[in-house]
Amino acid sequence: MNSERLSGLGLEPVLTTSELAEYLGVHVQAIYDLRTDGRGPAGMRVGREIRYRVSDVIHWLDGIHEPEAVPTVEGEG
Repeated sequence: MNSERLSGLGLEPVLTTSELAEYLGVHVQAIYDLRTDGRGPAGMRVGREIRYRVSDVIHWLDGIHEPEAVPTVEGEG
């Protein structure tokens, strides 16, 4: 089923663990480790596999985003 048809049904695309790892540029084991530690994105079990809603991944990424460092000028303060 293609994503165009899914969106027509009102369904959001989901990623497999492998797809998420590839997107993030990490090993699949890193995703499993994050889940085990409770620090990974929310996932849902579908049979024996875990799937990740794209919106959940975006929300998780927003939550771990580090703010840009504000440059300081020596002598101020």
